[in-house]
Amino acid sequence: MNTENTETKCGLIALIGAPNAGKSTLLNRVVGTKISIVTPKAQTTRTRVTGVTMEGETQLVFIDVPGVFEATQAFEKSMVNAAWNNARAADVILFMYDARKNPTEETEGVVARIRDMGKPCIIALNKIDAVPDKRQLLDRVVWFNERLAWNHIFLISARKGEGVFDLRGALTEMMPVGPHLYDRDALTDMPMRLVASELTREQCFLKLQEELPYTLTVENEKYEARPDGSVEIHQNIIVQNERQKTILIGKQGQMLKAIGERSRAQIAKLIDAKCHLYLFVKVRADWKDKPDAYRYLGLDFGA
Repeated sequence: MNTENTETKCGLIALIGAPNAGKSTLLNRVVGTKISIVTPKAQTTRTRVTGVTMEGETQLVFIDVPGVFEATQAFEKSMVNAAWNNARAADVILFMYDARKNPTEETEGVVARIRDMGKPCIIALNKIDAVPDKRQLLDRVVWFNERLAWNHIFLISARKGEGVFDLRGALTEMMPVGPHLYDRDALTDMPMRLVASELTREQCFLKLQEELPYTLTVENEKYEARPDGSVEIHQNIIVQNERQKTILIGKQGQMLKAIGERSRAQIAKLIDAKCHLYLFVKVRADWKDKPDAYRYLGLDFGA
């Protein structure tokens, strides 16, 4: 097919929403592979995750940022600040909202900030498959429609894919004319070493859930390609005290072994190569107060 005279379009889409609204689930679905971690625990997305997908000659660049919420600690404030900074730089704001929940004053504040930006915006009421009373969905639509003149309102299930095709179509129509920012086959601009550390962090939460706080982090000490095409990765799982370290390692190291097996499989699938993953657990009580931790995640230490 000759696309020499075909007009190309490309734009940035900021995924905004409260923690656990389903932003990462949607991003993984539209990209077609896992690049952003998904867990039952809130506030698991800490850094900007860019997902890239093509719709014909239009390139959609999704920016999944930390959830917006009332932050109190410095690290949390830095995450929320990153979310709003990315929204300001985007061509379109896609606001994800958990349709099961009643809007609150905090929701009102988020919608007001989106309105004040004056950018094209879409709201996706997510998790509709978990709302048994469909009249509740109508109530949500009315509530949000009264507060902002959205370009589109969609009812979706990011987990099941319901409504996502139509959402993609609307976003494609809204993208500005311009050259593509990435190669056609690109999926993300995140360094693969950072994606690998995020996948291990996801497995820690999925295996232990409420036993560990979301403040746990994972850092890559080594990410190196071997001559045979496989990749050797050494990662440090950073916790805040010895009790957390004991829980993470488990009896005779079984918990850490299970986490490593699941993470290794996820990483190997993503990079399409054999992965030699070595995990180490370290205690660093004040890791959230260190500038290096912010820089590693692409956050502003002074925010």
